[in-house]
Amino acid sequence: MKEIGKVFFVLLVIGVSFIMWARLERKPTQEEVAPPQAEEEKQEVPEQEVTIHRQDGDVVLPLEEYLVGVVSSEMPVSFELEALKAQSVAARTFVVKRNFEVDDTTSSQVYKSNEELKAVWKDGYNENLQKVKEAVHLTKGEVLTYQGEYITAAFFSTSAGKTANAHEYWANETPYLKSVDSPWDLEVNDNSIQQITMTKQRMQQLLNLADPITDIKEPTRYESGYVKEITINGANFSGRTIREKLSLRSSCFAIAIQGENVVITMTGFGHGIGMSQYGAQGMALKGYTYDQILKHYYTGVEISNLRV
Repeated sequence: MKEIGKVFFVLLVIGVSFIMWARLERKPTQEEVAPPQAEEEKQEVPEQEVTIHRQDGDVVLPLEEYLVGVVSSEMPVSFELEALKAQSVAARTFVVKRNFEVDDTTSSQVYKSNEELKAVWKDGYNENLQKVKEAVHLTKGEVLTYQGEYITAAFFSTSAGKTANAHEYWANETPYLKSVDSPWDLEVNDNSIQQITMTKQRMQQLLNLADPITDIKEPTRYESGYVKEITINGANFSGRTIREKLSLRSSCFAIAIQGENVVITMTGFGHGIGMSQYGAQGMALKGYTYDQILKHYYTGVEISNLRV
């Protein structure tokens, strides 16, 4: 009996030891493991919204959606993708500088809704819209800054071979809106130079002159080629005043009297300040990238990410 007891005791010790060893070696079940700490969820930055004052009421849109309607309206969709990307960054910067509140006209930036674009593009709507969306998406969040501040990203259609300094058309000098060469405009825009004819009597009325027009002097010009001042019947007018009173395409013009009429020859289209859109297209066709285009037309700027 003693021998049986010894054997039983030995077996008991071995069994207990095996059980303890097994518990130490086995992997814990899922229920026994503390649940992993949830990773901190990434907070998506909310997209800014733009308020657009339209004739039939205000419209509020996400920034990037708004830009699709602007780029589609402000620049020909047939332009190169790099030009459209440059326009996207300029337009984004423009609305940011305006604190995300604009109208839908040339006083701010022209904007068209999808329905309006369908009416313009017809069968080409889907293809054109996709192209513009790509340009906007590839530059998402990018804006232009000068010394850390958002710039006034002025743009216009076509230069006269050079862009204008800001003070030549507006009141103040702006360090990043300097006159730069833009020879590409005349290469890609066949309508860069245009003429109109009006009667001397009509010009007299528009300029509010007391006497019939008999004398028009050769204008003085800025280095950019835009008219600084012109004398008509002894009265002095700035190039901007003539452009606005006579509804001219550009303040780069020449006026000649022909009998009872005046013939006005204009070069370029728009105020001439900032980025030339046809110049951007010409640069893109030459292989320039959108950032090179922007840094050419806006002196000393950086391409930065939008601060929220």
